Amino acid sequence: MASLLSSSPSFSHTFKPSLNFLSNSPKRTLVNTHFAFPVINAERNKNGAASGSFKIYCGSSNESVQDKLEHKGSPFNFFLSNHGHALKKLESLITTALIFVHVTSPIASLGWDYWSIAPADAVLYSPDTKVPRTGELALRKAIPANTNMKSIQESLEDISYLLRIPQRKPYGTMEGNVKKALKIAKDEKDSILASIPAELRDKGSSLYASLIDGKGGLQELLQNINDKDPDKVSVGLASSLDTVAEIELLQAPGLSFLLPEQYLKYPRLTGRATVELTIEKGDGTAFSPEAGGEPRKTATIQMVIDGYSAPLTAGNFVKMVVDGAYDGAKLNSANQAVLTDSGIDKTAGFRVPLEIMPSGQFEPLYRTTLSIQDGELPVLPMSVYGAVAMAHSADSDEYSSPYQFFFYLYDKRNSGLGGISFDEGQFSVFGYATTGRDTLSQIKTGDVIRSAKLVEGRDRLVVPSES
Repeated sequence: MASLLSSSPSFSHTFKPSLNFLSNSPKRTLVNTHFAFPVINAERNKNGAASGSFKIYCGSSNESVQDKLEHKGSPFNFFLSNHGHALKKLESLITTALIFVHVTSPIASLGWDYWSIAPADAVLYSPDTKVPRTGELALRKAIPANTNMKSIQESLEDISYLLRIPQRKPYGTMEGNVKKALKIAKDEKDSILASIPAELRDKGSSLYASLIDGKGGLQELLQNINDKDPDKVSVGLASSLDTVAEIELLQAPGLSFLLPEQYLKYPRLTGRATVELTIEKGDGTAFSPEAGGEPRKTATIQMVIDGYSAPLTAGNFVKMVVDGAYDGAKLNSANQAVLTDSGIDKTAGFRVPLEIMPSGQFEPLYRTTLSIQDGELPVLPMSVYGAVAMAHSADSDEYSSPYQFFFYLYDKRNSGLGGISFDEGQFSVFGYATTGRDTLSQIKTGDVIRSAKLVEGRDRLVVPSES
């Protein structure tokens, strides 16, 4: 990975300190001496780089202030009266000068030019990078819904980040976000409901009413914020966002883009599906008990599979599940992944191209990775614990494996400062574990997928007859 220091452009600045001890009297002492310090007048050299110099003028105490100012004609001067050792004062003055110049001029310090770093180049290094931290949040953001609903969602999602602020939480900002969401919801009611297919509009109207005035709706959330109760705000926010997601899913009954013609023969998933895995320990031990329960011989993991952002990858995976390809498959546990291994018919499945939808785009990219350092982030990020992705094909990284998938065990300690995995944008992520995530860390090499079944979404799986 390229270093930020090596890739960032920098300005060339030259400091030329010189000491000019000027005096009108032969009795020059270091007592009661004034130092006139003219600050840099930056110039551009022939290469366009900024350069400048500072000079420190030391004059006697008998000189007038006007005389000192006229020595170099500088617009700014600092004066310091020294009643001790002049060199100590000089050191302090130079330090002050450097700080002032550093703040007021884009000067490269120790090779690091902060002012020249473009936002896109700093994605991996920014602690404020807003990447979804849960599968539920990532899946909500991935729904291709009505723009008004997306605006409502964005206003509410911002409250999630505001709730993380310790101590004095910005309840005023939260209140403004909810009021904005309410205004959009009421002003754009007709547009929101018109985006729902006619056969689903009654359900949509019911959800809309619940979002506005129902239990866990926006009005109740506004009251919780006014009460300044962070726990109630968190619960109410989750409820409102769940309702928003339900409405958005009604607005997105299928793909919002056309697949490239060369991929029309592949199975595809035109929406969401839910897959349930039953995992069994290979060595006869048990999984840790759930709260108040007994140790378990088997554990269940549910995954939501997203065909909106990765229709070919999701379609191939769901077809493999329906065909029973993963029943009895063994698992391998690596440092940050749980990977399917043996027990799978390696002739099953399609050699699907690498498929990644960048944020802000309306269709996936095929056979190409994303450049995170250039600011490209996927709609379905891998930097989430429990992300589900396909391994690369053994022949080429431009294709995904037909059958081998893995759970990514995201660990912020092994990521960039922005919390982004160094493997982000390199694999086809197509879903997230939403139930049973705690089981993932307990899976060891040799454990077995006893069964994999499609719980919901069979009607959204399209398998062309040519397949």
